[in-house]
Amino acid sequence: MKFAIHRVVLLSGLMLCAACSPKFDWRDTRGSDAPYSILMPGKTAGDSKDLQLEGIHLKMGMQATEVGGISFAVGSTKVGDTGQTGLVMEAMKKGMIRNVQGTPETTKITGPDMLEVRGKLHNGQAIMMVGRFLVRGPWVYQIVMLGQEKDMKQDVIDTYMTSFKAN
Repeated sequence: MKFAIHRVVLLSGLMLCAACSPKFDWRDTRGSDAPYSILMPGKTAGDSKDLQLEGIHLKMGMQATEVGGISFAVGSTKVGDTGQTGLVMEAMKKGMIRNVQGTPETTKITGPDMLEVRGKLHNGQAIMMVGRFLVRGPWVYQIVMLGQEKDMKQDVIDTYMTSFKAN
């Protein structure tokens, strides 16, 4: 009988630990080319591509992961003429809003450098985007979360967005 009770307690403890295992495995991630750090909720993959924003040729680096149905990404680019960083940042912001078919009515400014957009993907699926768009010296950053609104919990948004640090 004593063995059975210990076994039940042990199994209950193991089940409790399994239930508490975090969906988000927050880890410090640093930009490969850009000077920043951020907490990402999983292992990231990086990529870069050449693009043109407002007639300015740029190379944008991207670190991204997907956890719990939410995509987390940091995009960064260095602008040669720092007088054009604001223009590049606004072009990034407009492009991201356009990508989720957002409108002025579905876009809400939530802070000096943050916004939320309720839109949809090209297949018609409802989507929510939370983004920060920043300029630090010659660097322009976009910190973005994309997912279904039901999956976008405020504590996860806060952890991710406030962890970004331009170095």
